[in-house]
Amino acid sequence: MLSIDFEPLYRSSIGFEPIFSLLESAIDTASSWESYPPYNIEQRGEDRYRLTLNVAGFRQDELAVETQQSWLVVSGHKAHDAADGRYLYQGFALRDFERRFQLADYVEVEGATLADGLLTVELVRELPEAMKPRRIEIGAPKIGLVQKAKKLLDQAA
Repeated sequence: MLSIDFEPLYRSSIGFEPIFSLLESAIDTASSWESYPPYNIEQRGEDRYRLTLNVAGFRQDELAVETQQSWLVVSGHKAHDAADGRYLYQGFALRDFERRFQLADYVEVEGATLADGLLTVELVRELPEAMKPRRIEIGAPKIGLVQKAKKLLDQAA
């Protein structure tokens, strides 16, 4: 198991604790994460993302997409019918799952769709106006009383 000591970073930096905690959490749980169901994360623009999970065999009512604080949680609970036949071979996993994705600040879920066995979750990062860069106009310096007097005297001469 991989072990990294972030203690020196904690001692020499201020305000980065959430990043270090996230890294520690990712390292601790990386080995325990399953690969089911497989998924893709793609960037669709500067502030747009798409998460696609392969959930073939699940119906819409067997899937849930939720946000919990800064986490996106996608889960599936397969309803097993008692009337199903006996499998001689079952190659489809069709097991319950829960996938958690850490969301960055200001990333919101825009919507989710299920088509052709793929669950697609659209995400967008929307910065508040106060966080967006803004251009500051550069103006002329204000003229004080002394400068105004000199200007008047220069004009009179």
